[in-house]
Amino acid sequence: MTSPTNASVAAGSLADLLFRSGPIALFLDFDGVLAEIAPTPDAVSVNPVVIARLQTLHSALDGAVAVVTGRAMADIDRFLAPLHLPVAAEHGNMRRSRDGRVVVLNEAAMQVVPELATELELAFGADDRIIVERKPSAVAVHYRLAPERAAECFERVNAAVGVHSGFSIVAGKMVIEARAAGADKGAAVRGYMQETPFEGRTPLFIGDDITDEDGFAAAQQLGGTGIKVGPGDTAALYRIPGTSSVPAVLDAVIRSREFLS
Repeated sequence: MTSPTNASVAAGSLADLLFRSGPIALFLDFDGVLAEIAPTPDAVSVNPVVIARLQTLHSALDGAVAVVTGRAMADIDRFLAPLHLPVAAEHGNMRRSRDGRVVVLNEAAMQVVPELATELELAFGADDRIIVERKPSAVAVHYRLAPERAAECFERVNAAVGVHSGFSIVAGKMVIEARAAGADKGAAVRGYMQETPFEGRTPLFIGDDITDEDGFAAAQQLGGTGIKVGPGDTAALYRIPGTSSVPAVLDAVIRSREFLS
């Protein structure tokens, strides 16, 4: 999965990349990119400085800024308030355009979530270190507080998905998730790139996790680039050390747009 160059992003090389790219469409994962990963999903917080930069970017890029995440849409709106950005939630199964229209890829999965989530809650109910997170069209099992049970979590989710059709399994950082079949972050990027204000721009995707690899691939296939946050094999062409480096990348995008305007 690793790329031929996988170059670290230096200020100069990023500026050169941005100046060459023309109009940019910016796609960002949430956890591990806009917010540091926390022990539990609800424990994250977003630095107000990051929200301010997103607001500036939304203006500088004529609205071509979207969050592409495994989280539910309501979570993103809550954490990024007062911003109300385009959001591809639950790995893109629910995608909100700039005009507020929401497209759902796999509505059938939403009908099965309550039963699937209840089954997994019963399986792990005796261990409050394992969090079963219900979303409109997905169920995530977080084991960050109980890493020794990772294999068991995967086996349980895999068995549940074998019974309940309409889902696929995706592994993230200390989480196993049953997501709606057919949804991935690459498809979300491609969908946005056919819509105003993203259409005709160069996609830049910033992510940190395995689930972001589809986003990197889509952005690069469409003539753009991916930036991987943190360590690990990746198809992204560029890399930055960690979440604390993301604001500098956002600043570079802002400066390049101001220079070209």
